[in-house]
Amino acid sequence: MAPMERRQLGRTDMQVSVLGFGGSEIGSSATQAEVTRLLGAALDAGCNVIDTAACYGRSEELIGAMAHRRDEFYLLTKCGHAAGLPGSDWDPAVMAKSIDRSLQRLRTDHLDLVQLHTCSEELLRQGEVIEVLQRARAAGKTRYIGYSGDGAKALYAVRCGVFDTLQTSVSIADQEAIALTIPAAAAAGVGVIAKRPIANAAWRTGRRPDDRYAHTYWDRLQTLAYPFLGGDVQAAVGTALRFTLAVPGVGTAIVGTAKPSRWPQNAALLEAGPLPPEEFAAIAARWGAVAPPSWVGQT
Repeated sequence: MAPMERRQLGRTDMQVSVLGFGGSEIGSSATQAEVTRLLGAALDAGCNVIDTAACYGRSEELIGAMAHRRDEFYLLTKCGHAAGLPGSDWDPAVMAKSIDRSLQRLRTDHLDLVQLHTCSEELLRQGEVIEVLQRARAAGKTRYIGYSGDGAKALYAVRCGVFDTLQTSVSIADQEAIALTIPAAAAAGVGVIAKRPIANAAWRTGRRPDDRYAHTYWDRLQTLAYPFLGGDVQAAVGTALRFTLAVPGVGTAIVGTAKPSRWPQNAALLEAGPLPPEEFAAIAARWGAVAPPSWVGQT
């Protein structure tokens, strides 16, 4: 496998692999043996970004088993949801405890990035949730702070000037951010992390997925009807992923899976090289032609 491209993530000092690993899928049913094998294969294939969250079930604990390879990857998590702690979501005291719990679960003395997990613009403007992250950074618990979310609240997060990164949805079926937030983030030196970059591969089986998170993408793709989705499934996944990575300003794309072989397979799709400009333009033009204003970024 060819060496994986790395990009600087905004104004941070992180040189990130263009394909990262997302820990949401492993949190509910994956075994430790499966996750250890999965993450080992991903790191061996060039991944150096692992993203998780306090509310992803057992994800943090399972990833913590890779502590012996901690110097090989950037470790990202999110906070905001109580996720089993006594108290309510977005309570500053609960958030501070959540960060400490994440450090314990992940078996590390510091995180590379702690992100607010899709809180409202109102909470951002009040400032207390941001102050929790700033105190964690001052205490050495995280090197950088970020915001994960979409739409107007993500734009405010970029413009308020306190965050180092933005994690936002961008894919062939989710292009609002390409005009709304990503250019503003790039101009401000805010690193962009693309979540759901292959739109959950919602077309993969040819029928509406069981996973409710993919329903919106399935419905949109029926209207978008990109010709390439009618061909080989893996080739289509590659085109979708390369589209997201061709968006100017995107540093890394986070793909989640619970299957040990899947991450290296996705990495291999990138060996086809950058998506040709004419293919990128055709996908973007199709979105522009049929996407109504209601097709906003999906959390």
